[in-house]
Amino acid sequence: MAITRICNKYKSAFNILGKKWTGLILRVLQEGPMKFTDISNLIPEMSDKMLGERFRELETQGLITRKVYSTIPVRIEYELTDKGKGLKPALDEIQEWAETWI
Repeated sequence: MAITRICNKYKSAFNILGKKWTGLILRVLQEGPMKFTDISNLIPEMSDKMLGERFRELETQGLITRKVYSTIPVRIEYELTDKGKGLKPALDEIQEWAETWI
C-alpha cells in the first residue's frame, strides 16, 4: 500500500521524538526515576542547559514528571509518566535495530 499522506499524529510524534537528545533521555529514564546529575552523567555530550530545556519540553508533553522532595538539600527526580512508559516497545525496537545495523 502506497502512503499518500502522513498522519498528523505521526508528524506530531516525530516533532517530539525527533529532537536531538530526546530519545536518549527517554531511554535513560526507562531505568526508573533519576536525578538531573545522574542523567547528565549518562549523557555527557549534552549540556546541562539543553537537558533542562528538554526536561521542560518533555514535561509539557506529558512524557515525564518532575518530583521535588523536601529534604535538605532539596532532591529533584525525573521519571516517565505512563505516556512516556508507553514508548518502551518502540525504543526497545530502535535499540534492537541499532545493535543489528549500526
